[in-house]
Amino acid sequence: MRQQRTGLAAFVRRLVLASGCVIIASVAVAQTAAPAPDQGGSASSSLQGTVAQKPAATDPSKQTDQQKTDQPKTEAQAPRLDIEVLVTAPRVEIPIKENPAATTVVGREVLQSMPKGIGVEEALRLVPGVKVDNQADGERVHLSIRGQGLLTERGIRGVKVLLDGLPLNDPTGFAPDLFDVDWTAVQRIEVLRGSASALYGGGSSGGVINISTRDGAPGSVTGRASIEAGSYAFYKPFAEAGGTAGRLNYHVTASGNAGDGYRDHTTFNAFNLYSKFRYEANDATRLTFVVAGTHFYNDNAEGLNLDWLAEDRRMANPDALTYNEGQRTNRFTTGMSGRTRLAIDRELSYAVYYRRTGWWESVPSSVQHRTYDSPGGNIQFTMDGDIDPWTNHLSVGVDADFQSIGEYRKPNLGHAIEGSTLLSDQSIMQRGIGLYAIDRVEFSPKWSGTVGLRFDQIHNELTDHLLAGGVDLSGGASFSKVTGRIGAAFNPRPDLGLYASWGQGFLPPATEELANNPHAQGGFNLDLVPATSYGEELGVRGSVNGLAYDVAFFHLKTKNDFGRYRVKDRPLETFYGNLGTSRRYGLETALTYYPVPELGLRAAYTFNDFLYTDIQSLFGSFTDKVMPNAPRHQLSFDGEYLINRRLAIGLGIFAQGMSYVDQTNVPTVDGYALVNPRVSYRFGNGPYEAELTLQVRNLFAAEYIAFSEPDPDGNSYQPGPTRELFLGFRVRFGR
Repeated sequence: MRQQRTGLAAFVRRLVLASGCVIIASVAVAQTAAPAPDQGGSASSSLQGTVAQKPAATDPSKQTDQQKTDQPKTEAQAPRLDIEVLVTAPRVEIPIKENPAATTVVGREVLQSMPKGIGVEEALRLVPGVKVDNQADGERVHLSIRGQGLLTERGIRGVKVLLDGLPLNDPTGFAPDLFDVDWTAVQRIEVLRGSASALYGGGSSGGVINISTRDGAPGSVTGRASIEAGSYAFYKPFAEAGGTAGRLNYHVTASGNAGDGYRDHTTFNAFNLYSKFRYEANDATRLTFVVAGTHFYNDNAEGLNLDWLAEDRRMANPDALTYNEGQRTNRFTTGMSGRTRLAIDRELSYAVYYRRTGWWESVPSSVQHRTYDSPGGNIQFTMDGDIDPWTNHLSVGVDADFQSIGEYRKPNLGHAIEGSTLLSDQSIMQRGIGLYAIDRVEFSPKWSGTVGLRFDQIHNELTDHLLAGGVDLSGGASFSKVTGRIGAAFNPRPDLGLYASWGQGFLPPATEELANNPHAQGGFNLDLVPATSYGEELGVRGSVNGLAYDVAFFHLKTKNDFGRYRVKDRPLETFYGNLGTSRRYGLETALTYYPVPELGLRAAYTFNDFLYTDIQSLFGSFTDKVMPNAPRHQLSFDGEYLINRRLAIGLGIFAQGMSYVDQTNVPTVDGYALVNPRVSYRFGNGPYEAELTLQVRNLFAAEYIAFSEPDPDGNSYQPGPTRELFLGFRVRFGR
């Protein structure tokens, strides 16, 4: 029995109505107002792609994001090095060559080759140091950077995620999901790897993911529509429209996706509406407004033990069927970000946002309901100046994030049918305040340095309204920390850069960890304390003879590192604890090569050596044990050959080595390799162009484990899909 999609129809109707109103208003404005002259993109988006890419057919600095994305594949052109590309993930606009941190920029050439466009693993497959496990072949994933957040059951922890300048993390640093992101509409992604707590606080001890969606066209309305369909009843319709009217640039997207999933009880469906408006208030102020709505539902098949896996790898865990396990998320988001130039060397940047989320989950012990209200904002002042012979860029700012959660649980009587009694009834108030300063100094054209300092204070307060058995589970948990980061970059030649940095990490217990209390159905898990870390990295990036490279070596040591566990009296629920200390070493390499202009080759390789040096867990006490779900080797490759301006063929490969299931280092998961060929053909000219794509994922039908987790009952294995086929059709209209 599938969980009924309660409220989905009404939610979708409201979103469609809002979408229709926005699109109609946008078209009306575009047709009645005189188009503004082409002023090009912003500084941070005028260059794109990874460190090396082929140039566009025309000057990219004169194009908007929409023009860059819609541009057809062209005849052979000489590749160039984009080492001057600007990135903003470090909270300051900085050329990537001067950024003393491992940073990858994912551009349109990678994003346009996604077979489904629903999971972050498609977008970040060529970013070293990033591990994404897609356990159900849908939008729900597990994401980690350099092992931070590696064992999270739901959501993302230890990684700051920004979407068009607005944070997706809550005050504790926890990002519940990436359902708000329609990857088909994304123009650019910046991934900063390494401890960034001095920049963004407790949610960024592993790094930062900064996502930017496309802008509208520079003149009258243009748009695109696409449909992707494939194996296991998957389909995704997508539509977008955008343009410019006077000082207003607008872009609206709407999409849905659904599928049965590879395994039994992995059905999913989603709807996403996203609108972005950029307004040039005057020559000094630029504002961006976002209004979005998201719905997502997935059945949860849970893990299998080895006997079930051998019997039928597509089966669901029997308890998942008995209790109809699943999750549902409905969310509304609105926000504004902006920049105001106060003087030629003074700038103020700011953002405010509000999210309201309704969340439902069915697990064997209960059916859980939560309502989240999440307001927040930030303000930053940046001052540039010369201290002869140096150039100094100083930024100071404050982040303020708040969240209130209303939660109750009722018994799961089977098939997600709720009992009449309350197991818990509680409310949670959260507050996160961060004060920071970042100083970047250009000592000379070749040398630069960056230093950052930040103070974070996070408070969580729970009120127990049930008082079951006369026991009051109310309580609070507060965490604070000062963190720092320092780095230097040296560029002896325009095509060669070296950097080094040292930084601290601060990872407080996140919302999901606190609220999952192994001792009771309500209250906080007060056994948890923050994990703290420090580490160093050394890197080199540049290009030689058409080959662009980026290599980083890192070390990270963590105290009170988190781990996940389960208990027998509440099966298939996940809890968290401070296991002990860990240390991580890693080598990350990214390569881009154009042996001839028609052929582009990209590769990313990650070597990990992640150890628990001293831990206490339900599996026992151990020293020097490899961290679970942390393969030593991970390799991604992608190649594309332009046969002519219309026809292209490509090949992607993803491989990873063996990993351990739990801290005993006894049960293992075998390594695997997936081969993913594709072909695309463009046709049409002028205002109407179309593209037909055919992609195969896992061509040789390899059987592999997509995700493993430590479980005392051995239900640790979630198998991934074998061969999948996807067909896509995309059409563009407008000049």
